[in-house]
Amino acid sequence: MTGNLLYAQSGGVTAVINASAAGVISEARLQPERIERVLAARNGILGVLRETLVDTAALSGADLARLRTTPGGAFGSCRFDLDPAENNPLQYDRLFDVLAAHDIRFFLYNGGNGSMETCRQIQSAADARGYPLTVVGVPKTVDNDIVGTDCCPGFGSAAKYLATSVREVGLDLAAMTTNAGRAFVLEVMGRNAGWLAAACALAAEDADAAPHIILMPEVVFDETRFLARVQAVVERVGACAVVVAEGIRGPDGHILAMQDRNQKGYVQLGGAGEVVAERIHACLGYKVHYALADYLQRSARHIASRTDTAQAFAVGKAAVRRAVAGQRGVVGIERLTDEAYVWRTNLLPFEQVANLERRLPAEFIAADGFGVTEAFRCWCRPLIAGEDWPLFKDGLPDYLRLQLPLLPPRLPSHFP
Repeated sequence: MTGNLLYAQSGGVTAVINASAAGVISEARLQPERIERVLAARNGILGVLRETLVDTAALSGADLARLRTTPGGAFGSCRFDLDPAENNPLQYDRLFDVLAAHDIRFFLYNGGNGSMETCRQIQSAADARGYPLTVVGVPKTVDNDIVGTDCCPGFGSAAKYLATSVREVGLDLAAMTTNAGRAFVLEVMGRNAGWLAAACALAAEDADAAPHIILMPEVVFDETRFLARVQAVVERVGACAVVVAEGIRGPDGHILAMQDRNQKGYVQLGGAGEVVAERIHACLGYKVHYALADYLQRSARHIASRTDTAQAFAVGKAAVRRAVAGQRGVVGIERLTDEAYVWRTNLLPFEQVANLERRLPAEFIAADGFGVTEAFRCWCRPLIAGEDWPLFKDGLPDYLRLQLPLLPPRLPSHFP
């Protein structure tokens, strides 16, 4: 099968998602006998439905090198789920009209577990319609919650940024003193899985170093036990640093803090750190500062992990090779050894990944629920290893800002 390849980005972007894009484009250019053009959709699957496509042929080798070290989503992302094909056949008619109009034979979608469901839906619909298309999912998510893979591109760099920040703020916290005691609370991403919160444990060089307490969604938040632990830490070392995953839940199973729910049911979390900080101050009388890492943790390319960047680039290249071989599924990462951290890419069936969620296993969580085990540290350390600096100009990172023109539409109307 010969034709064009279409690439798109989906969901919350990461510091290294564009490294996957660079991997896709560079590998596709090595397959001219199978891939004629490499197109990209603006804003994910919405860009496909709206026929807002660009041609990546104008990107030079220098552009690809800068793209590899640029954070954010260079082609634009979205949070949009396709309806089941039987519920909205017109949506799929439009989708395949666009694919056919641009002779798309390979579709690569770069996203998380929800995006892998979109891949499954499109591949299933293509098969049912007899449309010649190979779909491959390219993984990414700072949440690290994709099932079946050792880790997710994007997680290592976010983990490195957060652990670095916690180590630095720990030194700041230790430098000050107050008669009333002090605490610092950092809220990080993780609605159902505590991988990022857990990664902050790498900051601690000994038992008295920050973070002193980690609150994860996998462990029920017991306020009484928590406050007793905070008090014990402050009495021992003078201050307490707490990391809070946004999705922590109380004994009733409800999320501690919730900001918003959009019309399609996507819950935007936030505020758990503030709630925890307020309880520390109200119950213990300590001076408390809190911070929300928010977009900073997923966009911090200036301190990206070299391992993470290499894996992001590799899954992009592997996705192209799998596609031209006619293999559909989700590219994963398989850990071969721990000591030197040897890994390779593999391919997972859509059904083993789509809409599933990997949470921290019990063996990674400390017995008291306030931290992690050495097994987690051994698993996580290689993922933040190495630095992959972007180019700097005038003291700041010199990132690529893509300005590729849209291709002229070939269909008479745009998807609303």
